[in-house]
Amino acid sequence: MPPCHALVASKGLLSQTPYLFERNKVELFLGAGAGKRSRSNHHWDIDGLEESHHGKMVEAETKLRWPFSLFLLCLYQSMLYRSIDGTRDSILRLLHRYYQDKKIIYCDGWNGLGAVPVLRSIAQELRSTKGHPPELCFDRIIYLDCSLWESKRMMQRKIAEELKLDHTTMKAFDMQDEEDDFSGVDRSSRDEIQSVAALIDQTLRSSKFMMIFINGSDDEIDVTRFGIPLAPYLSNKMMWTFNRRLLTIHDSHEEIESKLRGTELFLFGIIRRLSSSDFRALLHEKITSIVARHPCLQAVDPTMVTDCCLYEFFLHYSFHSTTGFDWAAHASNYWKCVGIIEGDAPKSDIVNVLQKEISWKCDGPLLQELFHKFMGDPTVSFFSDSYYYNIGTQERNNYQTRPYDWVCITSKYLTVPETDMQIILERPSSLFVIFDKANNPPQGLPNGLFKHCSNLVVLTLSFCAFSFESPPFLVCQTIKFLGLDHCTDNKESKGNYPTNWAHLHSLWVLDLRNTDWDDILSEEKLEIMYNLTELNIEGSRSWQYLSQLKNRLPCLERLRIINPTHQSSAPTDTIDSSFMDKKLLQILDLSGNKGMKYLPTCITNASNLEVLVLDGCDEIENVVLASEFPSSLRSFSFDGYGSIAQWKSMVDLPPESSRPKCPSDANKVDVKTLKISLQGFKQLENLFLRGLPNLEELDLSGSTTKVLDFNTMVVDVPNLKRLFLLGCEHLRAIKWVSKRQPKLEFLCIDTRLGWSTGCPRPSLDKHKPYRLQVYAIIVDQRLVRSLYSQIEAETYNIDSVYFNIHITNSDMCGGFVHEEVIGKETVGPTDQPNLVLSVQYNDVSKGIDDVPSSMEAFPEPPSPQSDCHIEIGDGNHIKSEIELYSHNLAGLMKLFAKSLNMHDSLGISRLPSGSWEYLRWCHVARCPDLHTIFPPWSSDYRNQLETIWASDLPMARCIWSKPSYSMKSFGNLQHLHLRSCPRFHFVLPVWVLSFPNLRTLHIIHCGDLEHVFVLDDRNYAKEQVPIHGVPFPKLTTIHLYDLPKLRQISERRMLAPALETVKIRGCFALQWLPTLEGRKPGMRRPVVEMEKDVWNALEWDGRAAGHHPDLFEPPVHSRHYRRRQLRGTVLRYVNALHLQQRQGIVEWPTARHLFAMAAASCMWMLC
Repeated sequence: MPPCHALVASKGLLSQTPYLFERNKVELFLGAGAGKRSRSNHHWDIDGLEESHHGKMVEAETKLRWPFSLFLLCLYQSMLYRSIDGTRDSILRLLHRYYQDKKIIYCDGWNGLGAVPVLRSIAQELRSTKGHPPELCFDRIIYLDCSLWESKRMMQRKIAEELKLDHTTMKAFDMQDEEDDFSGVDRSSRDEIQSVAALIDQTLRSSKFMMIFINGSDDEIDVTRFGIPLAPYLSNKMMWTFNRRLLTIHDSHEEIESKLRGTELFLFGIIRRLSSSDFRALLHEKITSIVARHPCLQAVDPTMVTDCCLYEFFLHYSFHSTTGFDWAAHASNYWKCVGIIEGDAPKSDIVNVLQKEISWKCDGPLLQELFHKFMGDPTVSFFSDSYYYNIGTQERNNYQTRPYDWVCITSKYLTVPETDMQIILERPSSLFVIFDKANNPPQGLPNGLFKHCSNLVVLTLSFCAFSFESPPFLVCQTIKFLGLDHCTDNKESKGNYPTNWAHLHSLWVLDLRNTDWDDILSEEKLEIMYNLTELNIEGSRSWQYLSQLKNRLPCLERLRIINPTHQSSAPTDTIDSSFMDKKLLQILDLSGNKGMKYLPTCITNASNLEVLVLDGCDEIENVVLASEFPSSLRSFSFDGYGSIAQWKSMVDLPPESSRPKCPSDANKVDVKTLKISLQGFKQLENLFLRGLPNLEELDLSGSTTKVLDFNTMVVDVPNLKRLFLLGCEHLRAIKWVSKRQPKLEFLCIDTRLGWSTGCPRPSLDKHKPYRLQVYAIIVDQRLVRSLYSQIEAETYNIDSVYFNIHITNSDMCGGFVHEEVIGKETVGPTDQPNLVLSVQYNDVSKGIDDVPSSMEAFPEPPSPQSDCHIEIGDGNHIKSEIELYSHNLAGLMKLFAKSLNMHDSLGISRLPSGSWEYLRWCHVARCPDLHTIFPPWSSDYRNQLETIWASDLPMARCIWSKPSYSMKSFGNLQHLHLRSCPRFHFVLPVWVLSFPNLRTLHIIHCGDLEHVFVLDDRNYAKEQVPIHGVPFPKLTTIHLYDLPKLRQISERRMLAPALETVKIRGCFALQWLPTLEGRKPGMRRPVVEMEKDVWNALEWDGRAAGHHPDLFEPPVHSRHYRRRQLRGTVLRYVNALHLQQRQGIVEWPTARHLFAMAAASCMWMLC
């Protein structure tokens, strides 16, 4: 068993002698707890050690906690351990002398406080050039501050940044984060990247390092998964601590102990043994670490931040259990009013940062003890009579009565002697009076309370009674913050107080909570409050006050009129003009105004509005913020469950913890809102909608939303039918509650640049019984992952779903494409010239006047009449999203698409393999990297495919690759159109018994094509395909042009009894035409157009086999014959294309593709 060391305290001085517990005593405790767990290593809590006057240990209490290798070591509060530097030096000495074998050490500070400053000091000390013993000499000191915890991924990124890894490695984080965004992975759930972990391990493996880790999560982190090598045989160490963005002090460390599984040594101190000055010094060091995290605080005096922390501590003690309303929410206002934060600081990000960083978490007896410690310090500037009431008689006798700056008086005020209270209230800048809410009637304010409060700037009164006609605090001429909570008028005005209201001119903040004091909000009083920046009214009248704001309070920045107890109506014109002059307004909170049926139109004049809150406004039917509404809006909240219980005075939406957990009076409240439109707000960052059972339409078009989450952002909207996300350039995912929750009927998305509120949009087709209609124009095809589940959920009846999805990289142009205008004009980029590669006859075809029609003619792709259509347009695309089947674009194409148009796409080599369930129409054009359209093991499983139209595929070898996947395929194939595919060796493999519905075969400019149809490689295909020939019973038209290597149309004998027209030119290797076996009597002979020498070279099976020249009309021969090589044909084409590109007729991406095809053409011509 390893020895267990302890530092022993003697008369307040620390002994550096390690003591080894006797083995028999250790075994005794081991036996007592051996039945709990089966591990061999054990955890000891070493505390309560004392040394007698003779230097011998008289008591050593060891307690078995958990049987794993964690040793607890209490750092007693001698002089060495009352400062950060002393504690740092002692810890380093411990690690050097006694705990060299410990790799992972946890530092708890003093009950959770001060751990970060200690670790920062250790990092700075080890980085210094001072001489350290070899055990404490490290090649690297890695300081990792993850107190603002996001995810393991972000922690690994910070490690990589600390190690200065290369740009490629850092880019891997961005790429993986982007991938997870589109997959809907929560940011908090993102794990480390293994490839980066390997690189981190490689970087650190050969060095000796100390890692200092500030862990902002709730769990111990196994850093070896991030690539940090901490094997037992290495000399590396890690010291760490938990540190969330709270000033946390815990009374016991047992909860933390229970979370530790890999930590070997637990260092902790006891905050109760610190003096007030020690505590303040420790707090100052903590502040230094906070300042270091934020660039905006670098020029700030840490003393100012320390004062903010102490003020917050005073508020936390005074209000943590006193009233239902948290006056501490106004902390930032107090800091500004009392002058802790001065100058331009309030106008910067400093206040917002401090509000998020400074929040105490400390309750129970420990809080009382700490406050007691402060109250004994003559330099402390705050007082609470709750403390005076709770301390014992002896402490009261020793209590120093003196003036204080921040004072809190409760119902226990009477326990403090009047003479003492007069001294205490000589100079307060902040006074909080909170009487017992159980008093009925409310307790009156003591006489003379404000007599000497000449410096008072912050005053809050809760559950108090005073004269509204002549309030006693009017004698205080410098009040900047006035807060009244549940105050009543005792109507006891005796003329003892002046009624000069001119001092209201100094007010910055007026907060009225459940206090019906109409006169303070009269037009006369509001005229005086010229400098008022924040007005909060709760539980009183609503519209009456709103209408009185017109042409008053010009400096108002924050307005809250919430939860009125009296719903009053006001003239429409008065309400609509209330905000005409509120140019500085940033926050507008109208929560709980149940009688409000519409938003005042004059809100549009609040040009700096950032936050709009309408929680609990049940009567508003339509929330439509017009395009004239301020574009500065960053946050919007509409919670049908009701308004929040507590809020903070900051430009942020309230946290979920402060919101109602369920609807208030759920059986009676019926939120009438039908439509919410936040169209065009490009700065909208925070959105919260919940409990809106009648909401049918939500429009977030033009917003910067990256992830729309129906679990956290838009919650409990069961009847939402229409969702518009047009112009949402940053949209990466939509996270649904389930496959069809909410059960949308209409979803419209456009993520292209250039969207504006005037762009047209598709409308819901009410004439067809679709359960879901999806219109989406998407730049990044990974967004289709979010659409897949919604479409899949309705495909039990494929005819109940309509979707039109267009993947494109082009900028916004002309708005959304409507279903009714999709046709040959809109399928593919028709604004580009039709530059077909000229090879054989282009230089002479215009002079031919004896041909029935131009062989260059090629039909436009037919209009996709499908109600499940996908178009993949111009630009680079992600191969995995198109080639690999999953719940992505590939899966949507393969399983649900009925028509597909893919054009001008780079980076795609094939479509996904497997069964294509419903595809009827396939159009592929100008895809230079495509090797095949349908890869091996693909099939037309349901025999749905009707048309294949392919053009300008310079690298493709076939349409459908071998081998096949299923016996079923091509049962409904009707048209096959191919153009300019110079590397095609064949088109389709044959593994079916026939092509029963093929009507048209049209192929031009495919130089390497030898067979259109070839036998599949698998034996069963060769056995199943009829030996006498493959039937094409409905084939009527064959159009073949410029196929110099074509030998046969079908590798196996081809039966085409319905053949009507054969046009062939430039196919000089052709040996066979289809047989007419089975042709009905009386049918006209097929018309043939072909070169004479080609016709004469054909081979025939004979009349009996239905294969004889006499069974065809005499062919029409061209007078022009093939030239071996036409001079300048390709060069003229390239020169013409280059000129058109320079003149802007042809865009460069298209020209580049066509140049590639010209090069390919040259290659086969020279072969």
